[in-house]
Amino acid sequence: MSMEHASAIAVISDIHGNKHALEAVLRDTDARGIHSIVNLGDALFGPLDPVGTARLLMARPDMTHIMGNCDRYLLQDEMDSATFRYVKPLLTAEIEAWLRGFVRTAARDDALFCHGTPFSDEAYLLEEVTAAGVRNRSYDALMAELAPIRQRVVFAGHTHLQKTIRLPDGKLLVNPGSVGLPAYEEAFPFPHAMEACTPHARYAIASKQGEAWEIEHIALPYAHEVAAEIAARNGRDDYSHAIRYGRALG
Repeated sequence: MSMEHASAIAVISDIHGNKHALEAVLRDTDARGIHSIVNLGDALFGPLDPVGTARLLMARPDMTHIMGNCDRYLLQDEMDSATFRYVKPLLTAEIEAWLRGFVRTAARDDALFCHGTPFSDEAYLLEEVTAAGVRNRSYDALMAELAPIRQRVVFAGHTHLQKTIRLPDGKLLVNPGSVGLPAYEEAFPFPHAMEACTPHARYAIASKQGEAWEIEHIALPYAHEVAAEIAARNGRDDYSHAIRYGRALG
């Protein structure tokens, strides 16, 4: 075991059914001796290998799972979504029961883990979307929204962009990036794209040093061409392009 990472937490998010990317991340956390993993959600929702992804995650019963908006969608009976129509019929009763066990938020020490924000699994925390494009939210807006949160560190996914922000009031906000989908397009509230710009599988390592938190952002190469080909064979050029290039198809 690596003593450097023996008490560290690996924070993963937004796997979106990309088993190949998840395998790379889990190999890396194992090699580093990290045994505590928190998954911020959106685990299976993607036209790749949702069942294989679920099996990898379910084989690690000590992992904490946060309910992402796309995890919640998969518990519905119907949805007007090509991705939903691909994934939902593949889910076994066992996998659905496991998904129902995901939690809205989780807290450890002075850290809070959520998918979008502590209050919504569909809202962006660190970014805002305007008619002119995507920009970082102001410190004042972030401090006002997070004022009710007593924890000093907030981990949130959803936007797929690796980022750490320290607010003037001392709170630390961390997005670990996306394990399996480095780019996507969204129409609401204005058309926009989130793009990591490389195909790496991303996650974060967090460890507390005294009263301070050390955050390490990881970007791993993996067999992304294999994953991109699977998406293409399943008729999803948007996912294939995003996985291959880290850019939205446009």
